[in-house]
Amino acid sequence: MTSVRLPLFPLNSVLFPGLVLPLNVFEARYRAMMRDLLALPEDERRFGVVAIRDGREVAPSAPGLPDSTAMPAGGPGAGFGPDPISAFHTVGCVADAATIREKSGAPGTGLASDENAEAEGTAPGTGPDAPGYEVLATGTTRFKLLSVDASGPYLMGEVEELSEVEGEGAGALASGVTRAFRTYQKRLAWANERTLAGGQDLPDEPSVLSYLVAAAAVLDIPAKQHLLEAPDTAARLTRELELLRQETAVIGKLPSLPAVDLTRHPTSPN
Repeated sequence: MTSVRLPLFPLNSVLFPGLVLPLNVFEARYRAMMRDLLALPEDERRFGVVAIRDGREVAPSAPGLPDSTAMPAGGPGAGFGPDPISAFHTVGCVADAATIREKSGAPGTGLASDENAEAEGTAPGTGPDAPGYEVLATGTTRFKLLSVDASGPYLMGEVEELSEVEGEGAGALASGVTRAFRTYQKRLAWANERTLAGGQDLPDEPSVLSYLVAAAAVLDIPAKQHLLEAPDTAARLTRELELLRQETAVIGKLPSLPAVDLTRHPTSPN
C-alpha cells in the first residue's frame, strides 16, 4: 500500500475512526500546523493523531492538547526525545479537520501579537502571543506510522493507511457486544448513582460499533490502543466482549468508580 506524509498531532488519548476530536491549540508547533492546514482546500485538511507512550511526554497535557503553561523547550519534537517515533504508538488515526477557527486572543497579549511579531522580526501570527485555534476534527482511517520527520516547524509522519477487514463472525459478535455494552452502561450508571439516558441507538454495522464501544468504554490508553490495532473488526469485537464482561463484573464489586459522560447523554459516533 502506498505511503503518504501527514502532519502529526501526538495526544495522551486514542482517536478512533468515526469519532469527533475537539482541540484547543495554543502551542507554537501546532499553531503552525493549523495555519498550514488552513491554506489547503477543505477536503485536504488532514493530520495524523498518534497516542503518546506512557512516560514519554515532558509537558503535562489536558485531553487533546499540551499544557500551554508548562510547555517544553521549543522545536517540533520537544518533549519526545531524540527519536520521536519511539515516543509514539505506531498505529494511529487520520483526522479530517472539519473546522479550524482562529481564536480572537491567546495566552499573553493576544490582540497585539502582530505588532509584537513585527518588532521581533517574525511573521505576523507566529509569535509566542499569536492567537490559538479551535479545531473540530473527525477520525477517518487507521494508519501505521513508518517514520517521523522533525526537520520542519512540526512533526511530519510517513504513514501507510490500514484497510478495515471485517473478519469471520463479526455480525454475531456485534450482537453480543451490543448486549454487553448496554449491561455495562447500566451497571456504570448505577455505580455512580445516575440515571442512564434512554433511547440510545447503537449502530448495526460491526466496524462502526466496534470503534464506538472502544471510544466510549472507560479503559486506559494501552487497552484502547490495543483495540485500535486489532487486525480486523471481529478481533476487536472479541476483545471488547471480554473487556466489557470483565469491567461489568468489577463495577459490581467496586461500585465507587469515576463518572463518565456516557451515563449522562445518549452515545453517538458523531
